[in-house]
Amino acid sequence: MESSPKISEIPQPQSSTSTAKSKNLAILFELAQFIRPYKWKVIAALIALIFTASLTLSVGHGVRILIDNGFSQQSVEELGSAIQFILIVTLLISIGTFFRFYLVSSVGERVSADIRLAVFNHVITLHPSYFETNGSGDIMSRITTDTTLLQSIIGSSFSMAMRSALMCIGAIIMLFATNIKLTLIVLASVPFILVPILFYGRRVRALSRQSQDSMSDVGSYAGEAIEHIKTVQSYSHEAQEKASFSIEVEKAFDIGRRRVKQRAILISGVIVIVFSAIAGMLWVGGSDVINGTMSAGDLGAFVFFAIMVASSLATISEVLGELQRAAGATERLIEILQVKSHIMAPDQHIRSANVESAEVCFDNVTFYYPSRPDLPATEQLCLKATEGKVLALVGPSGAGKTTLFELLQRFYDPQAGKVTLGGIDIRQFSPNDLRQQMALVPQQPALFSHDVFHNIRYGDPMATDEQVIEAAKKAHAHEFISNLPQGYNSFLGEKGVRLSGGQRQRIAIARAILKDPKILLLDEATSALDSESEHHVQQALEELMRGRTTLIIAHRLSTIQHADQIAVLEQGKLVDIGDHKSLMQSCELYQRLVDLQFKHMSP
Repeated sequence: MESSPKISEIPQPQSSTSTAKSKNLAILFELAQFIRPYKWKVIAALIALIFTASLTLSVGHGVRILIDNGFSQQSVEELGSAIQFILIVTLLISIGTFFRFYLVSSVGERVSADIRLAVFNHVITLHPSYFETNGSGDIMSRITTDTTLLQSIIGSSFSMAMRSALMCIGAIIMLFATNIKLTLIVLASVPFILVPILFYGRRVRALSRQSQDSMSDVGSYAGEAIEHIKTVQSYSHEAQEKASFSIEVEKAFDIGRRRVKQRAILISGVIVIVFSAIAGMLWVGGSDVINGTMSAGDLGAFVFFAIMVASSLATISEVLGELQRAAGATERLIEILQVKSHIMAPDQHIRSANVESAEVCFDNVTFYYPSRPDLPATEQLCLKATEGKVLALVGPSGAGKTTLFELLQRFYDPQAGKVTLGGIDIRQFSPNDLRQQMALVPQQPALFSHDVFHNIRYGDPMATDEQVIEAAKKAHAHEFISNLPQGYNSFLGEKGVRLSGGQRQRIAIARAILKDPKILLLDEATSALDSESEHHVQQALEELMRGRTTLIIAHRLSTIQHADQIAVLEQGKLVDIGDHKSLMQSCELYQRLVDLQFKHMSP
């Protein structure tokens, strides 16, 4: 049994953009990159396929014996021999079919899983700007629906196509060996079969791609509505959402109906042409048998082979529609695999753990988000966060506070200027290595559909249960966790829906404490807590921040007062920097922010 290769060992498709946009089945050759690791299974399946096809064709010889020696000579012994031959061949065909089906289907399952892993592993490394223009629903549709379709194609339809093609070629050879005149009559119909296959096949493929895209739209819409179910119900928008979703479903249905119609026309047309040719052949062959120029056994064998050709062509025309769908799915998957991340590790990168200083500096940084190329998020911004000190970032919405966090974590690279850690441009570090030195506690913490242990241990996957519990205690989360039904083994639901906002925030803080980073990034980490909880967590954060470089996006006076420096930002520019007291005297914008946002919290 072949072992599955590690996903890093699976060769990535090497194709140009033009290939990905091709309008024929050539895109399916990209799958060879994923099938190659299992070539011995494929070869064994091909051997079984040739074996069963050969035996199936030999049944025609049994039919000839049955008619000429059994029926014509009225011989029970010859009849028994013919039946015995057919039964033995049938048994061998069933054995060969078992191995062929098992091998091909298992390869289909394995290749589908490998493609799913390859796409996911690639997507998860892509730059965040990719997800600004590509919805998560569409990506999930490609990872799930498209790969499931390929699983069916590789494990079944492709095998049927190969079998039918082999049977068709073998049956045509046997037709020539049996009767050349009748064979030419059959072959005269082939161009009439190929034309509709080629013509309608192109239409089916175009509609197949549209069908896959429309289904991803349906999934995206449903996923978004379910994700925001409380908002939908709070605004009593159930009826509107049902109506909108119905429109999306009807669009997908209409495209699917048109695709099915084209396939139905293709299949029915081929059947009419094929069996018309067989009817013509039977008339000519029957006349030859009556005239004595051909034996009844030869005609029987010829009819058997002709039916094999007809059924093979009918199967091919039907499977071709499936292959067209597979081409559409493959095209969508290859498109993702061809996307190159804009954030790459340098060939020779420096280990961030070896950097002595944890000082962060934004040096003349100008940055535009890819989705907003005309509006600078930061413009010639210079700012320094001293090692071991706390720097608070304040400013109105859109000032660039969150952007600085994203640039520091290298989710994006600035168009001008540089961000440094310990005096070294962060582009000289591996992104993963760089982010190991940081811990982020966002305003809306991200929790996973797992238990408490998993969510806190996300900060350090190697941490023991005792270390997780100790981190939770420091974040003042241990008490409420202990009161959960299964304690630290309690399942939190999707996005931690079973916890309150303050509880989710403390889980996120415990995760950051467990990571024990050099640099802390706090996006108003206490904003979701009540006054008592905020007091306890603030104490935990003060202990955690001691000796670490800390950047805080601040909206509350209690957060700002303990900061060593406060940077006032507006429209991506640094307006002023200093402590609370000095800024209250020198910075008009800061004074206004305090009056508007912090007045109700002022002592």
